Amino acid sequence: MRVIAIDGPAASGKSSTGALVAQRLGWAHLDSGALYRALTLAALDGLGDGGQGPGDGWSSQRILALAEELPVRLVLVGQTFQPEVAGVDVEEEIRSERVTARVSEVAALPAVREWVNAQQRRAVADHPEGVVVDGRDIGTVVFPDAPLKVFLTASPDERARRRLSQRGDRLDDDRVARESRALADRDRVDASRPVAPLRAADDAVVLDSTRMSLDEQVARVVALARERLPG
Repeated sequence: MRVIAIDGPAASGKSSTGALVAQRLGWAHLDSGALYRALTLAALDGLGDGGQGPGDGWSSQRILALAEELPVRLVLVGQTFQPEVAGVDVEEEIRSERVTARVSEVAALPAVREWVNAQQRRAVADHPEGVVVDGRDIGTVVFPDAPLKVFLTASPDERARRRLSQRGDRLDDDRVARESRALADRDRVDASRPVAPLRAADDAVVLDSTRMSLDEQVARVVALARERLPG
């Protein structure tokens, strides 16, 4: 299995690192979070706001029926697996605040996770040259036999700065503090959920990138990949 699993909390740089690692290795890249976001976008547009949670109209059965009907799927564009909803590229729409506010609810549904995991495994099986997959349970649940697992993390404040910079927001102390608290809350939700909680796999390489540049993160993972997956 030529898979590199990169897990970690929100805004730890998993997707940016994974994309660049895949590029340098000549592999494909799959961001599992994008698929959860695409499902959330489909639910928001197709099922309404769902009340206060998935129990109010957002059952896994309704979400997955909508996903098959539209459909929601992964499409290989170049060397990147991208989500499509009803045949439309939704990369920009899935990064919106309204999707971000609800994606944890969708990702917590066991049947939804099983569906997403099946899509990821199918994508990897169809791309034997190698795939870098990032998410929160890739090394623990989706690809537990991956030859290289990396758990990428950083301090909440550093992740807050990165998230604000990504959005083009100012980096004043108040904004950083608010975003840091929001990320810490997200960490607690992800780590405490009963299904596939966020944690490092026992055999994962834990990489704290708080004081590392993106290039340094990428170089470290590429070196590990070339050591463990030669050729």
